[in-house]
Amino acid sequence: MAGLDYRTAGESHGKALIAIVEGMPAGVAVDEALINAELARRQGGFGRGGRMEIERDVIDLLSGLRRGDTLGSPVVMQVVNADYRIDDTPPLRHPRPGHADLAGSLKWLTTDCRCVLERASARETAARVAAGALARCLLREFGVDVVAYVVGIKDVVADVAGDEVPEDLRRARDANEAYCPDAEAAPRMIDAIRQAQTAGDTLGGVVEVRVFGHPPGLGSCMRWQDRLDGRMMQAVGSIQAVKGVEIGLGFGVSLRPGSDVHDEIGFDPELRDTPRLGFTRRSNRAGGLEGGMTNGEPIVLRAAMKPISTLRSGLPSVNLATKKPERSDHERSDVCAVPAASVVVENVVAFEIARAFLEKFAGDTLGEVRAAYDTYVEMVRSLA
Repeated sequence: MAGLDYRTAGESHGKALIAIVEGMPAGVAVDEALINAELARRQGGFGRGGRMEIERDVIDLLSGLRRGDTLGSPVVMQVVNADYRIDDTPPLRHPRPGHADLAGSLKWLTTDCRCVLERASARETAARVAAGALARCLLREFGVDVVAYVVGIKDVVADVAGDEVPEDLRRARDANEAYCPDAEAAPRMIDAIRQAQTAGDTLGGVVEVRVFGHPPGLGSCMRWQDRLDGRMMQAVGSIQAVKGVEIGLGFGVSLRPGSDVHDEIGFDPELRDTPRLGFTRRSNRAGGLEGGMTNGEPIVLRAAMKPISTLRSGLPSVNLATKKPERSDHERSDVCAVPAASVVVENVVAFEIARAFLEKFAGDTLGEVRAAYDTYVEMVRSLA
């Protein structure tokens, strides 16, 4: 069978966004409510703009299912755009700094940036969220959970304990519009966004995602293309406005000696039945990945999102037709989309974990995948 993969199609103001997922084994129960809940979360979060007042994203499962279960054929999902007006949108001659406008106009030999921005828009992430939420339907069959949240907006930094369980993290995160599990930091993040809105400015921030319950051995060190850390960084780094990705200590490893970076290994027979399979660590500075493979500890990844490029006051630019100076227009935009981006990061990472999971435990049906997984777990336990 083909490996798990997906494509997206659609434009910001086109008829719809499409996600095509291939390689999902047959027999996976698809939770439509889960997919719709993730789409709704992506539209939420404090700092979103007027577009979210128009759209009400709901998934339409077009193919690949019978009676709610996957068939093994491609799963096609559609999110209809309420704001469908692509043929009526005016030309955009002055590229907006920070957007794909200028680079794309030069690449596709046009002076109308509209042709580029319709696809480059972060509206495309609705399809990515749908694909990731579908992948989570597979992961939860094996007790794998993925939770992302906001840990920084401007100079407000959250304090999130490293030993939180996913249920507690999710509950605390969902208690506020900042999507931050730190109840003290969340209102300060919201205040910072309000101040930026008043000033006509925008804000970025940092998102953290953790993966729990996965087995060791996902990914590989045999080919550089198969290293799971690199694959997740590429996937997250491809999200619109993400400018940096780190795993575990990330750039912090450059500031410490090796004795304060690497995670000591132990073994506790009483923990053999846990996802760690008995192996213990005093720390998780590696972020759950060593040599491009999961080591049994929770995966910890962070993504830095730049401030939204479209400012209410505009920025200096140039008219592509006349080459004369012209200020970039303000189009309907967010003040801060970091909370929404956390939802995209969460589901993009979930898809990469599911992809690696099916590479390790391949099968045409869920039953075959489960048998391969159970066999592997027993073989690992036999080593102890």
